[in-house]
Amino acid sequence: MNNSPHRILLVDDDSQVARYLTMVLEENGYSVTAATSGAQALASLRECRPDLLILDLNMPGVDGFEFLKIKRAEFPYLRILVISGYLKGSLLKAAKLVGATETLQKPIRSEMLVRKVREMLA
Repeated sequence: MNNSPHRILLVDDDSQVARYLTMVLEENGYSVTAATSGAQALASLRECRPDLLILDLNMPGVDGFEFLKIKRAEFPYLRILVISGYLKGSLLKAAKLVGATETLQKPIRSEMLVRKVREMLA
């Protein structure tokens, strides 16, 4: 049995949010690599080889939708949790259409995040 922690790549341009979510996930036994831009995440993806990608949609430069389109083709089995304060109605559906496995709306309670991550990595 493999006892190494699941690897998560967390992408959020808000460094305070990224630090908070990283702390919550690491306290629950996950190995987290954080990126604060789509470009940084693109570079980290191959190196990190995550089991789960947590991705904010609203970012400057390479935004979450563009990132999803680029990486879904290259990593078809990667589980992706999209997070956003702007996820409502059609945007929520659009995120799933371009490759999100699941979505959560910000602000995210730590218990909700941990529960969703556990479900996705089970």
